[in-house]
Amino acid sequence: MFQKILIAYDGSSGAERALEKATELARLCAAHLVVLTVYRHHSMLEASLSMVRGSLEPGGNLDEAMRTTARNAADYAKSHARDAGVAKVSAFIKAGQPARTIVQLGKEKGCDLIVVGSRGLGATEGYLLGSVSHKVTGLADCPVMVV
Repeated sequence: MFQKILIAYDGSSGAERALEKATELARLCAAHLVVLTVYRHHSMLEASLSMVRGSLEPGGNLDEAMRTTARNAADYAKSHARDAGVAKVSAFIKAGQPARTIVQLGKEKGCDLIVVGSRGLGATEGYLLGSVSHKVTGLADCPVMVV
């Protein structure tokens, strides 16, 4: 049925449920599972919030911390899928606007299904601009499963 499935994974509980469904579908269809974690370049607001939270090591770079967090999430999802019996799994991290980046990679990799969680880590963006899952459904040329 599906030959290449893209799962957008950000580590949230919604993405975790989407990963479970995408993994199950990839295993059933013997499909290649493409994991994507998108992170955004930080803004001055995010930089000032990180100073308040104190989450960076002294002298740390917020972009590098976000990239590392994204890499860890993508690696976890890839490992989880392999452990669940998916034979072909690849993982990518990209910086950018989440919905557009998800759809763009789906096109580049020839995915015939995109799986996203109904809610992710970007609650503020979802409130102000509309949810990532909603945007992906509007932008994608292939079917999108919202879990």
